[in-house]
Amino acid sequence: MTDKYAKPVLNIDHYAVVGNPIAHSKSPLIHSAFAKQTNQEMSYERILAPLDSFEATIKELVAQGYKGVNVTVPFKFKAFNLCDMFTERAQAAGAVNTLTFKDGRISGDNTDGAGLVRDMTHNLKHILHNKRTLLLGAGGAAEGVLHPLLACELDGLVIANRTIEKAERMISRQVGALNQLSASTYADLNNPFDIIINATSAGLTDTELPIPNMVFAKDCLAYDMMYGRETPFMTQARANGAQVADGLGMLVEQAAEAFYIWRGVRPDTKPVIEMMRAL
Repeated sequence: MTDKYAKPVLNIDHYAVVGNPIAHSKSPLIHSAFAKQTNQEMSYERILAPLDSFEATIKELVAQGYKGVNVTVPFKFKAFNLCDMFTERAQAAGAVNTLTFKDGRISGDNTDGAGLVRDMTHNLKHILHNKRTLLLGAGGAAEGVLHPLLACELDGLVIANRTIEKAERMISRQVGALNQLSASTYADLNNPFDIIINATSAGLTDTELPIPNMVFAKDCLAYDMMYGRETPFMTQARANGAQVADGLGMLVEQAAEAFYIWRGVRPDTKPVIEMMRAL
């Protein structure tokens, strides 16, 4: 495996994003922009890991002297199992998207939720405190953002999924926040919400979610974690008068959080989001 990856160059720290597929990833563009903005000597690349060799890929990168990697689909749960230590938010999510390699140990974090909350509050100027919130989906993407959302002191959070059992299992792991949470199927949703977050992958296949129009409260924020396309969820939300946002801001903000973990410098995300929108 050794010849697959760039050899670390003296005085330059090496990072990467690891996934399968990976050619579409915008992370190298984002982190290169952050590095230039903050005068950091580092490199950042895409690495395709075989579906059955994620652990071997990470061990090889550690041996080569890489300082850390971002992890994308489908490896976030496998990354969690590789870690020697976790942040609280990674532990709560049970999934990791940011690995740091230091002194032979692997530290895991999950910056997805922080990126989502930062985008909604800082870039979109939405107050989350005391807002009725609906989270669509109960998979890894939803797990990754749940803990940071709960920290915003919402006026309750409903997790809706095609099968209620998966949403209920997700809730059962949030012991300290059970009074804030409830589960529902899509068909049983019967209240309007101030914030609606689509954490499903339905947009990848242009699949409509079977949610009623009445869930969109007047002037609500409808946020799709997908980016780069108009999803059926976004179209439905727009038709019902919602403010609609895609996940590009979240992508940049979660990357900024990872960059801060690695480099100790917090980049300015606004010009990078504008750059990515213009591509």
